[in-house]
Amino acid sequence: MATVTYDQASRIYAGTERPAVNNLDLEIGDGEFLVLVGPSGCGKSTSLRMLAGLEDVDEGRILIDDRDVTHLPPKARDIAMVFQNYALYPHMTVYENMAFALKLRRTSKSEIDRRVKEAAALLQLEEYLNRKPKALSGGQRQRVAMGRAIVREPQVFLMDEPLSNLDAKLRVQTRTQIASLQAKLGVTTVYVTHDQVEAMTMGHRVAVLLDGVLQQVDTPRNLYDVPANVFVAGFMGSPAMNIKTVPLTDQGGVFAEMIVELTREQVEAAKADGGGDRVTVGFRPEDCDLVGASEGGMPMSVELVEDLGSDANVYGYATLDGSSERFVVRTDRRHMPRMNDTVFVRPRPGQHHAFHAANGQRL
Repeated sequence: MATVTYDQASRIYAGTERPAVNNLDLEIGDGEFLVLVGPSGCGKSTSLRMLAGLEDVDEGRILIDDRDVTHLPPKARDIAMVFQNYALYPHMTVYENMAFALKLRRTSKSEIDRRVKEAAALLQLEEYLNRKPKALSGGQRQRVAMGRAIVREPQVFLMDEPLSNLDAKLRVQTRTQIASLQAKLGVTTVYVTHDQVEAMTMGHRVAVLLDGVLQQVDTPRNLYDVPANVFVAGFMGSPAMNIKTVPLTDQGGVFAEMIVELTREQVEAAKADGGGDRVTVGFRPEDCDLVGASEGGMPMSVELVEDLGSDANVYGYATLDGSSERFVVRTDRRHMPRMNDTVFVRPRPGQHHAFHAANGQRL
């Protein structure tokens, strides 16, 4: 087990104007499960490959347990990687795939046998040890790839979107297996995904990247409850937070005939640094209510209702500053409106989020 440190690490590809990863500063604790998340092209896989030694570090350093590994080859870093496409040898059995790296190290046959069988038992693969990968399902192949990493007993596990090739049900099942397995083994793990639900449910902490820049790193709960900026607020959560830039008064943000109240300090901060008379306000679909016409809500025309069984998502449009803006509200399915109804939406007091209109930072 080990700590991992990105110290102002950057990766700059030739012919590009901006770095793929830009001055990444990140510390990962011993035994921690850290998830790197963000949209496609944000630099998360590049960050992982820099740690693995598969991408050069053009500026800054990467340390594993305070040892500078920036310019060491992958085999000298004591890491094990699980790839998106499993990367299994098709002509080898499950046993041979899991044992391959140990054979290259000239580990004794008895030690190889012990490690492979222990990992197979951990992953419930004992009955598949003599099968070839083509005879396995996607989920079983993913477990073999995990087993191959486990038998190496590395200091750090690296996982690059390992569930993206699985169907929805198997993804849910396998992500719980990976999380519980990591907790059992206690190995420092860096996990890359574009799926914010995976990030929220698996990581001890989550690091959110955009355009190669770290936006925020925190526990899943804090990312959800206290997003540092507009991007993190909109990225974390499904359905996404309702975020709109609206006129600012001394009372707060104006949504049609509704005012979302802000503190005096928030109003002053919103006006500073070029914010002017606008403020960006967000509220999550589950943090608002459908109220009566006389209760001060924002009128919304219902376009679509998703009945989810336990509750429902109501999508619609409201007129703000003369333009039609989309909103989504989560409500009790027993009180679902119908398409083309007009409903009145009101955020719950204290449950909204305020951001600077110009720079997007939390107020």
